[in-house]
Amino acid sequence: VCNTPTYCDLGKAAKDVFNKGYGFGMVKIDLRTKSCSGVEFSTSGHAYTDTGKASGNLETKYKICNYGLTFTQKWNTDNTLGTEISWENKLAEGLKLTLDTIFVPNTGKKSGKLKASYKRDCFSLGSNVDIDFSGPTIYGWAVLAFEGWLAGYQMSFDTAKSKLSQNNFALGYKAADFQLHTHVNDGTEFGGSIYQKVNEKIETSINLAWTAGSNNTRFGIAAKYKLDCRTSLSAKVNNASLIGLVYTQTL
Repeated sequence: VCNTPTYCDLGKAAKDVFNKGYGFGMVKIDLRTKSCSGVEFSTSGHAYTDTGKASGNLETKYKICNYGLTFTQKWNTDNTLGTEISWENKLAEGLKLTLDTIFVPNTGKKSGKLKASYKRDCFSLGSNVDIDFSGPTIYGWAVLAFEGWLAGYQMSFDTAKSKLSQNNFALGYKAADFQLHTHVNDGTEFGGSIYQKVNEKIETSINLAWTAGSNNTRFGIAAKYKLDCRTSLSAKVNNASLIGLVYTQTL
């Protein structure tokens, strides 16, 4: 199995320590079940304590492993319907093709994306294309891996305007208990993160960010402590003196 991450997954371990479980002003619940026939059901809902607004979504997933096919149906309380069909590891090992469509019955609006990704031991690459006859947007990314070092590039090209709308670079290093990630977005946003797995119970992360033209550097520290296999405590603080605390219990 290829371990080269996608561009969006670069620095994921550090992001999870900072973001996973935190929901300021929001109450969230997730439920996952699987039927005897192999259909997976995922339900989630969240309510905002300041406005009282609540929303939720339902996802069903069915896999036909012999053919490498996965069918996914999505629905949310905004009455948006989504269908995703993916085909994986059949034309070539590591190749995944996906058709992702969205339909809003109230307005009749339709949209979709064609996605392709290919992963091997030393690289991963992919591309998404919006299904838009007025001028699709093309997204692309690539990550190279060598002895723990990772280098990535991400771009998007607006064919209607014939110009790049996104131009990002990333560089990092990944070991069993340590990860380093740096990135530059559109030549103006700079950031970096350090993740360390101290032991089986403790994970720590440091995050830095800076925007060109500003003297304000954003800095944060986060830690996660596993009390047992089902319970964990997380805490984070940044240079704006904002403190976050999380208690997570898996039922």
